[in-house]
Amino acid sequence: MYTVSSSPHIKSNDSVQGIMRDVIIALIPATFAGIYFFGMQAFLVTLVSVLSCIAAEALWQKLTHRKITIGDLSAVVTGLLLAFNLPAAVPLWLPAIGGFFAIIIVKQFFGGIGQNIMNPALAARAFLLASWPVHMTNFTVDGVSSATALGILKTGSGELPSLANVFIGNVGGCIGETSVLALLIGAAYLLYKRIITWHIPVAFIGSTFILTYILGRNGLMTGNALYEIFAGGLMIGAFYMATDYTTSPMAKKGQVIFGIGCGILTTIIRLYGGYAEGVSYSILIMSLFVPFIDKFTALRIFGEVK
Repeated sequence: MYTVSSSPHIKSNDSVQGIMRDVIIALIPATFAGIYFFGMQAFLVTLVSVLSCIAAEALWQKLTHRKITIGDLSAVVTGLLLAFNLPAAVPLWLPAIGGFFAIIIVKQFFGGIGQNIMNPALAARAFLLASWPVHMTNFTVDGVSSATALGILKTGSGELPSLANVFIGNVGGCIGETSVLALLIGAAYLLYKRIITWHIPVAFIGSTFILTYILGRNGLMTGNALYEIFAGGLMIGAFYMATDYTTSPMAKKGQVIFGIGCGILTTIIRLYGGYAEGVSYSILIMSLFVPFIDKFTALRIFGEVK
């Protein structure tokens, strides 16, 4: 009459492959936007990044006699996100190295999917930026080297692109971060499919908006907050990387705290640090605090007795 089994007793029909497939679908608009604005070199960088992540995962699992799980599409997502965090002008060996670093060092060394303590794509970006800073900061538009909008804001030299161009994506930057419009279309799909919730993105973007306006680059209440949230990697970071299941808090309250922490760190790095962008490092740093956030915001267990 009864079936005795271990928890969890409430199960979902979602699978890793299904979730990753939805993320890939959500990233398609930004992929096409990157190729449109940066040319076929952006396509080649993306292709090499994805293939290197798939190859690294298959090779590692083959050598360690584990089940090969490239069919779950998680390596494809890592490859896409890594490519989106690279300039289109990088040599093709760079995304290949980044893909192997992301999968083997950041993901597989910690036990594979669900065990890594940082987002593999972001950690690989930080590694590549520290190792080859010239390649990683060579941004182009129509084949011509161009400063990013945040770089112009940081130095105060040069003419800022219009807000419309920043929103559409016709500015210098990494392949997948420049088109806010394309990223928002994909984000709307993820929210509709309930792959992500609003808590981290709204807390992240909202806190960055408020703080950059209040603190400002030229004194209190002088910040161009709308420009700050459209320029750089804030949109891709808030919707696609800060929401990573493995490296973000489980409880909604914890997710809000996580997002606000990312926004604070992003603002500090952008306004007071030596680096024009702060999204990647803010997410990586806050990921280290996720166990502590989960500890203090954990939901009550069903059936718990005081």
